[in-house]
Amino acid sequence: MTADRRLLQGIAVGLAAASIGALYTVFARWGIAQGMHATDMTFLRFAIAGVLTFPVLVRVVWVDADSFLAQWRVWLAVSLLAGPLFGLLMFTALQWAPASHAAVFPFTAMSVMGTLMSAWFLKDRLTPRKLSGIAVVVTGLVILSGLEIASLSGKALIGDALFIAAGTLWAGFGIVMRKNGLNPLTATSVISFSALVTYVPLYVLIVGLERLLAAPMLVLWTEALVQGVIAGVGTLYTYSKLVSLLGPARAAVFPALAPGMAALLAWPLLNHVPTGTEWLGLLVSIAGLIWTVTGGATSPNSVNKPHLKPVSIPIRESTV
Repeated sequence: MTADRRLLQGIAVGLAAASIGALYTVFARWGIAQGMHATDMTFLRFAIAGVLTFPVLVRVVWVDADSFLAQWRVWLAVSLLAGPLFGLLMFTALQWAPASHAAVFPFTAMSVMGTLMSAWFLKDRLTPRKLSGIAVVVTGLVILSGLEIASLSGKALIGDALFIAAGTLWAGFGIVMRKNGLNPLTATSVISFSALVTYVPLYVLIVGLERLLAAPMLVLWTEALVQGVIAGVGTLYTYSKLVSLLGPARAAVFPALAPGMAALLAWPLLNHVPTGTEWLGLLVSIAGLIWTVTGGATSPNSVNKPHLKPVSIPIRESTV
């Protein structure tokens, strides 16, 4: 695949990933307003995704079980970084911090930590263009959110810390994906299955299904579709694919579009009309993203090769 084609494909996948991020964020806020909890949405996300992607995992193990099991440390790492812990941090933070903070802190952490960790672990160069682009993106997020210093207090600070932790985990997920040349679909199935056999049983034992089943049917089925099918499978796969195409540093910038897209989605869903400031913040974020992403592709040869043989499966994906 040529560099230009890889870039165009990466941009398309990145826009899809940002759109999914915006969708599940808006519906998470809607679900919380309807009485659902962070643990409930995390359960829906991974229970459904785990079942849907299980056949993929079975096929991978059937084709080459030895290679798959040899990478157990890598699979454990991605499961910890992008599994239930990430979902719990994000959904819990939405309950503690105002919506304006949700538009800044997790995505800033993804972009900044993704860039720094890429430089540290993958020897990516911290070019002036890349750094200035991220600065512009973060500025756009602050403008879009209307973040005020006075709001940085009390429980909001705890929510902000959770947002930053979640963003850092997600950035680390991208680093592990790229460093080991993992197949996006395989990684998605592993993360989903690990949550299915760990978090889901714990949720049933500790929380139980009564509260979830007591939710209005419209809310339950909507969250099941958005969090379980669209976000549970789509978020993991599109971001994994994006990392394989553009690398973790540039991939980490795309989630910064999610708050702007969420503001547009909130218009019909939450009756929130985007303000002129929000439009300005979205445009600034887009400008920063374009400046960063078009700054020259990372050569595939510059990426650290995995020490273990990647799993070979019949479904071909672009890997590094």
